Amino acid sequence: MTLTVGIIRASLPSYFPERHGVFDACIGAVEELVTAVGGEVSVAPNVPMDRDGARRALEHCRNQGVGFALLIHGGFTMGDVAREVAMGGMPMGVWATPEPTHENDIQLNNFVSLNMSLSIARGVRDLSRNPVQWYFGAPEDLALRGRLLRSLRALSARESLRGARIGVVGGLAPTFYNMEVSGDALARNLGVEAVHVDIHGMVEAMAAADRGEVEAEIAAMGARGEIRGVSGEQMALTARAALALRKIAGQDGCDGLAVSDWPALQESPGMHPGAAFSWLEERDNMAIASEGDVLGTVTQMAVRSITGRVGSLLDMTSPQFADDRILMWHGGGGPLYMAREGRVAWINHPMIGRGTQEGPRFGAIADFEFADGPHSVLRVARSGTAAFAVEGEVRAMGETGFAGCRGWVTGFSDRGEARSAEDVVTSVMEHGLEHHFVLVPGPWAGDFLEFAAWAGMELLPVIPAHGGLPPRSARAC
Repeated sequence: MTLTVGIIRASLPSYFPERHGVFDACIGAVEELVTAVGGEVSVAPNVPMDRDGARRALEHCRNQGVGFALLIHGGFTMGDVAREVAMGGMPMGVWATPEPTHENDIQLNNFVSLNMSLSIARGVRDLSRNPVQWYFGAPEDLALRGRLLRSLRALSARESLRGARIGVVGGLAPTFYNMEVSGDALARNLGVEAVHVDIHGMVEAMAAADRGEVEAEIAAMGARGEIRGVSGEQMALTARAALALRKIAGQDGCDGLAVSDWPALQESPGMHPGAAFSWLEERDNMAIASEGDVLGTVTQMAVRSITGRVGSLLDMTSPQFADDRILMWHGGGGPLYMAREGRVAWINHPMIGRGTQEGPRFGAIADFEFADGPHSVLRVARSGTAAFAVEGEVRAMGETGFAGCRGWVTGFSDRGEARSAEDVVTSVMEHGLEHHFVLVPGPWAGDFLEFAAWAGMELLPVIPAHGGLPPRSARAC
């Protein structure tokens, strides 16, 4: 679903915002920014001056399927307008522009309305579950546009999840109890439906895949990365897995997949689909999570909406506090665009079959290091009721990390405040976060947390490292 922004213009007539072109300039700026996130704008035809006018404007917004109501104070606006819009329940923003001059008669007097509207909203709605954002600045002001654009990206992500379907292929990996999700809670909190897909359907689709399509898929994969030691049979199974999952997503109308990649697929047809995950993430921009991790897929879907690309679903592995770094790694999955200098190889899964007489032979995975630069570490948690986010730097630091998709992350920060690797690990452990995180290039934690706030999630804070058990209040989080 795409985001529709409903604009409600408000002012008492005696202040004449038209004289200064406030509404036209604001609407033009909003249309430009909404177009950038793939949304639409609908302007309520009336300029409400009282409760009845506000109700008519809200009715227009509802009829247009608006996902965000932006109340623009062109001039001073009576409190019953803001109160009515706030009671309407839809995600809401309030914007006031600066005065055109600061001498003689006040022209707009709209900042006081902005102040009044926010305090009125606090009294009539639960802002923890249904927030209101404020904006102050001229339409051309870069800080204002950045603030508004962040909200639009976040709201677009929220809207993209409403009515979304995730195909859960084969269910959870055995004993991964921490990734169990309440389907009812997920639907209630985010509007996402998790639907079961029998893994036998995937196996049958693999067997039925057209040979020519399989060969074309292998050729495309080989053109993108070196096939290093993987048998032709296993590359064919990898291509068949990619084709089968693509077909499942298309036929079942799924916006993302969560796949139980072990142990059933090793028994039949005898492979691991890690490389198929990487290929679908790279070529199809598909939100896909291993081990049946539904919330990992939800996180990927939100990341895709906010940034334009899915990230890499990873474990936090081998933290080294003395060096203030954490290895983010997984032995399967991860889009290839994240590779340092584009260097990618397809290798045998290094863990499945390890130590046996036959050795590792169950399917391929992508093997690469992440490119240096700013990255974000993100997670939707607790059946869609909570979210966690930090930023950091991927940096080559001596050891290259384990085979698979990997990179050392250091220089962590939380909303501009420096954090240590030990702080991050303390937070993950004491919040009891599920053990997959999405790593995506760029400083996106602020956008992700705003998405979570618009979705009514609890924003899980970074907990500073400390000795001993946490206080009882922190343990209850």
